[in-house]
Amino acid sequence: MSREARDVPAGDVDYARHGQGYAAQRRADPRIFAQIQAAFGAARSVLNVGAGAGSYEPLDRHVIAIEPSAAMRAQRPPHLAPAIDAVAEHLPLDDRSVDASLASITVHQWRELERGLGELRRVTRGNVVVLTFDPDALGDFWLSLYAPELLAAERARLPSIARIVRCLGERVDVQPVTIPSDCCDGFTEAYYARPEVFLESVVRRSQSAWTFLEPGMEEQIVARLRAALESGEWDARFGALRRQPTYQGSLRLIVGS
Repeated sequence: MSREARDVPAGDVDYARHGQGYAAQRRADPRIFAQIQAAFGAARSVLNVGAGAGSYEPLDRHVIAIEPSAAMRAQRPPHLAPAIDAVAEHLPLDDRSVDASLASITVHQWRELERGLGELRRVTRGNVVVLTFDPDALGDFWLSLYAPELLAAERARLPSIARIVRCLGERVDVQPVTIPSDCCDGFTEAYYARPEVFLESVVRRSQSAWTFLEPGMEEQIVARLRAALESGEWDARFGALRRQPTYQGSLRLIVGS
């Protein structure tokens, strides 16, 4: 790949500008991690593509991490292996060189989904594991009432589950992922029971969909939600979620074997 091509941000978000502080907010939730670990099976080596700051990387297996953003690579903690500067569509690995591979909340960032997943399938002997969101289910989340512009931007970026399944071959299992009320991975639905969190700018900065809004729209959304919380409207509509221990939203684990 040419140097000019590599200087362009690999996905639809430039994490050199928007990725600072990401690691502090987007930490691996242990319950979600357990489901991912089970999907690896007996794999002893795992390729993590779009590895970011290292969320959901196993510590008990040999890991090769791929991450094109320097800002994200710099946020990897010292106990994890340094990430290789490369992209999903051009993996610098031999055929069938790893036991399993992982793409965790990253496929919507890839320029060429089919090529990227084809590369994962090429280099992987066993399971290809994809953690992503179902765009058809995302609209059910309560935030769509106060931030329809935000969820519309997110749905437009997300590839359909059917498209991912087609890329992974004939033996594919699509699993719903249960979200706990105290989920420590700060994606949007992680805060289904904690609406006040969306008022915090540090939280919004760790959710890339906010960067796609028109100027001034983020402030309008925050104002809408703040007013609904202060008036009691949110609790009148959705207050039961505060006491709901888990939520079945749009998060999916797709395992191609």
